[in-house]
Amino acid sequence: MTLLGGTAAAWPLTARAQQPAKLPIIGFLGLSTRSAQREITDAFVQRLRELRWTEGRTVAIEYRWAEGRTEGFAAITAEFVRLKVAVIVTQGTSIVLAAKQVTSDIPIVFASAGDPLGNGLVANLARPGGNVTGLSSQSSDSVGKRFELLRTVIPNLRRLALLGNVDSSFAVLEMGEVQSAARMLGLDVITIKIRRGEDIAPAFAALKERADALYIATDLLTFTQRNRIHTFALAARLPTTASFREFVEAGALMSYGLNLPSQYRRAAEYVDKILRGAKAGDLPVEQPTKFDLIVNLTTAKALGLEVPPTLLAIADEVIE
Repeated sequence: MTLLGGTAAAWPLTARAQQPAKLPIIGFLGLSTRSAQREITDAFVQRLRELRWTEGRTVAIEYRWAEGRTEGFAAITAEFVRLKVAVIVTQGTSIVLAAKQVTSDIPIVFASAGDPLGNGLVANLARPGGNVTGLSSQSSDSVGKRFELLRTVIPNLRRLALLGNVDSSFAVLEMGEVQSAARMLGLDVITIKIRRGEDIAPAFAALKERADALYIATDLLTFTQRNRIHTFALAARLPTTASFREFVEAGALMSYGLNLPSQYRRAAEYVDKILRGAKAGDLPVEQPTKFDLIVNLTTAKALGLEVPPTLLAIADEVIE
């Protein structure tokens, strides 16, 4: 009886000892959909694996997709708080701001955000403080480079249409940089101000045939409305330039901007440090290091434009 009693008493202790330790949880907040962001999630998970964080074995990842709806950011962050995630990973100034309003405790790593200091995401780039850090998407050379590349295809560029969401602080910042660069090049700029998707059609109707090309200032609105924008741009026979390859996939002539998969690989390195005990506020905000030039040859042909072989030779990707 004593032997059996002692054995029985040991069972709960043995069962408890055999229970696996609870895995740290990463909350991944995507601004679009799983299929649209598969390339960046694959890059993020691959880098985690290289850093010895294997999904399902040493770390858990909870994916949530905003599907372009800004009203969902806070709700998803609140769900992450209830799940007690160890860190939140996302991109985009508006998403980070929304997440920051929900939690000041859970570390937030942004893979890309415009002007983190100016937009109030961090207090200092070298030592952010608080619970937010990550990778900036701001680069003072990008706007000028886009003009340089665009003029290789449209050497007689004189009038530029500039489309941007004037309710987005990052878009407004980029629009200011575009206007300054255009003045230096002697270009006339026609500014198309939008605040919602419903503004796009009347904006293009008002533009008519007053521009030689279109520059899109990137923010969540123009990103999620990119297919609609390029439907109107192609109908108006306007060659378009933007920051991200997704715009080119939707029909833009070209894009020049940071490589998002590379940004998410680097975001995984932030996550690794935080899971190993580092504080987000102690990790400096870093600048992008890899930029891509994407050219849509199909769009060029549809618009009757000749893309110089020299431009195609330096492009990271050509869509045909």
